[in-house]
Amino acid sequence: MTRSAAKILREYGPFEGVEQVAGVTFDGESVWFASGDKLSALDPETGKTRRSIDVAAHAGTAFDGKHLFQIAESKIQKIDPKTGRVLATIPAPGKGGDSGLAWAEGTLWVGQHRERKIHQIDPETGKILRTIESNRYVTGVTWVEGELWHGTWEAEESTLRRIDPKSGAVLEQLDMPEGVFVSGLESDGKDQFFCGGGRSGKVRAVKRPKR
Repeated sequence: MTRSAAKILREYGPFEGVEQVAGVTFDGESVWFASGDKLSALDPETGKTRRSIDVAAHAGTAFDGKHLFQIAESKIQKIDPKTGRVLATIPAPGKGGDSGLAWAEGTLWVGQHRERKIHQIDPETGKILRTIESNRYVTGVTWVEGELWHGTWEAEESTLRRIDPKSGAVLEQLDMPEGVFVSGLESDGKDQFFCGGGRSGKVRAVKRPKR
């Protein structure tokens, strides 16, 4: 395993009326972040909030190219980002103990926080297709260029970890600075991650290591 310090490129927020940032995702233009009772679209260039959707948004967030998916307690909601309408719901595998959410390979990937697991699930039914074990609490989850990364937040420490998607073995770890925590995780598809900052009310951009 290679280990290094995470390089924070930029901080966004805190945002008015936002006490806590949970899940984050990226639609190619906006960074969406969950903050309890709404999903907000952040312009990563200006740092300003473009718009918000009033919807239950308690944990992980994902984007499949057309729809947003949002964990709300024990359910995952499929949302039309244009209208804000909830189009469908499926059960979340952790039954309320869920954390991160990502879209890859036509499926959803869900972190189960204190159970230290990542589940691949059917986005139509919620059926668990396979499970990857971690040895740390799982917060955010993201796929980028065939790499599976997840955030951790345990014992007042946070890291970003690249893991083997078959064995769960940790291949690479980025250590966040002291007092900086990761509640949600998404890649921009290229050279940076977007991280939810939990109670700080912030979103942070972190440099993705080059291969």
